[in-house]
Amino acid sequence: MDTQMKKGILEMCILFMLKDEPLYGYELMKSVRQIFPDVYEGSVYTILRRLKATGYTNVIQKESPNGPIRKYYAITPNGQYYMDQSVKEWQSIVKGVIQLGIKS
Repeated sequence: MDTQMKKGILEMCILFMLKDEPLYGYELMKSVRQIFPDVYEGSVYTILRRLKATGYTNVIQKESPNGPIRKYYAITPNGQYYMDQSVKEWQSIVKGVIQLGIKS
């Protein structure tokens, strides 16, 4: 899959995973790699930093029962809006591709 396409899809997927509850980076990375095993760990953390820098997520630091303080990522209202728009756009793209496949 094209790198730019994958980056956009991963952003959308990460925001989608955060829509119900804050999650910490390693937890997000493990979930992403179960679906996209060829994604590098560093790529997920780069996306998390970008989502924070754009204001789509906040970082909350919490004590961990098993080690150092963890950074939990939580979706912001702007991030929720961006995710909703991304999902709508993705659904439109998929619908278009399916329609093209049916015509051929």
